[in-house]
Amino acid sequence: MTGQARAATVRRMRTTAPAAATPRALRDRAAHHYVLNGHSTVAPPLPAGLYLVATPIGNLRDITVRALEALAAADLIACEDTRVTRKLLDRYGIATPLTPYHEHNASEARPKLIARLADGAAIALVSDAGTPLVSDPGYKLVREAQAAGASVTALPGASAVLAALTLSGLPTDRFLFEGFLPAKEGARREHINELKRIPATLIFFETGARIATTLADLAAELGPRQAAICRELTKLYEEVKRGDLDTLAREAAQAEEPRGEIVIVVAPPDRQAELPAADLDALLRQALERLSVKEAVAEIAAVTGESRRGVYQRALALAKERDHDR
Repeated sequence: MTGQARAATVRRMRTTAPAAATPRALRDRAAHHYVLNGHSTVAPPLPAGLYLVATPIGNLRDITVRALEALAAADLIACEDTRVTRKLLDRYGIATPLTPYHEHNASEARPKLIARLADGAAIALVSDAGTPLVSDPGYKLVREAQAAGASVTALPGASAVLAALTLSGLPTDRFLFEGFLPAKEGARREHINELKRIPATLIFFETGARIATTLADLAAELGPRQAAICRELTKLYEEVKRGDLDTLAREAAQAEEPRGEIVIVVAPPDRQAELPAADLDALLRQALERLSVKEAVAEIAAVTGESRRGVYQRALALAKERDHDR
């Protein structure tokens, strides 16, 4: 049978019902093959456990051979949207059954997946695109699987976060991934302000409908920092715009709403800028309300980039003031 014929055959055999609903012999025979460059290949056996499989963020060729082997040999693939994952499986002639696992059904689906793992199943976890557990509820499944004694294995691959960071032209030695900012303007601005002093490149996900308002808020709270807007990464219409936040915000406000997935990368603050003493004291007071002096110093020094010794001295003074007032 040619690779194309086998791909057509396994597409007809695919089902999104639980694995038990498919005859075991048929499921085993189909699920252990994948098609690459027109050639059908038998995937090696997959030991029981949970496999975190990175999938392409756009270009379906950005899949690893190891990922194809795991997806083909698994007993079940847990995914955000079965329609999205099915397109990837169709491309590579994989017939492994699919089951939805996303933020809306996770609490109900997770115990069933843990039970399957306990029965010795090999389960692959994928997101719609990129590396699982980034902005999705997968970490809870990993935590419970590990607690139950199941083996958990990561199969690294595509990541929109790292792709955008490396394309941005901004510092890569230290970065903070923030995911999606709050939808409401007040909460969004407040959150951005909390990130103002972090000495790291900032990375956000955003939608086309909110890109203009988000860029405006970033410019208002962070000032004219350099930034990059990365859209449709790895796809045909990949686009990267670079400039300062003020300019990018102004251009976004005048342009039509962009389509596709968007990643915003923002440069870290100027290391020469000094944090006003009043601001440092305010941050330390908040931290000291919930942490020990040592923990508060570590947190604020990391967030602000100030020297640990200077922060420690202020923390001691503020702690004494607090204890005296009590």
